[in-house]
Amino acid sequence: MKIGAKEFKNHTYVMAIINLTPDSFYAPSRRTCDDVLYAVENAVNDGASVIDIGAQSTRPGYSEVGADEEISRFEKPVGMIKARFDIPLSVDTYFEKSARAALALGADMINDVWGLTRGNIAKAIAEYGASVCIMHNSAEPLRGDIWQPVLSFLKDSAAKALAAGIEGDKICIDGGIGFAKDREQNFELLNGYERLNALGYATLLGCSRKSMFGGRVEDRLPATVAATRLACEKGVLFVRVHDVKENALAIREYYESNSPRLKNE
Repeated sequence: MKIGAKEFKNHTYVMAIINLTPDSFYAPSRRTCDDVLYAVENAVNDGASVIDIGAQSTRPGYSEVGADEEISRFEKPVGMIKARFDIPLSVDTYFEKSARAALALGADMINDVWGLTRGNIAKAIAEYGASVCIMHNSAEPLRGDIWQPVLSFLKDSAAKALAAGIEGDKICIDGGIGFAKDREQNFELLNGYERLNALGYATLLGCSRKSMFGGRVEDRLPATVAATRLACEKGVLFVRVHDVKENALAIREYYESNSPRLKNE
């Protein structure tokens, strides 16, 4: 997959979560203009390959803010990050207006938690030659079998992206853990995540510190790291996480222990 000037393949890479919100569910991920560059620098040093900026919380029960508020939150940080760091930058939004503003500022990818179903955001992404992450979502909770609606949604949204002019190697899909799914369904999705590969696109897993793991959010790092190891086994291209160092280490250890060279020695 291509994001900006970088190409990603045959590995699992870390996408670092940096939130420009006052209400994201994991407080340590919240940043402002004053400390966002520090956060990005730490993420890069700890092993992040992509930065994902979010200017609106999408946690359960969140209160939506409009595109203008999103833009006011990310406008200066995006410019600062692009001026300082040579790393692909994703912006998390489902508003076309916000997407256009972010792309005009130099963002390389739009991460859309509504999978291109709201407005003509796909056209905006195509016009800038940018990449997209398409996530499964639904206004109503899924019932019964999850795979047909998830795969159908992602297939249709990817087709919409292609029809708008987004190149196939710039499309990434995300099963949407934590969105319109209960705990049992989230684990079913996680444990069968390789089924998304049948659609032919790069995949992204986003389950960092989510409530499916139970307990306090502060205590969910071990479960997140275990999910990252599983992602490596299932050929997931990106894991979107809060804790870059620990997840990057898990990825490195996975590939070292599964290296053909080491196995033959």
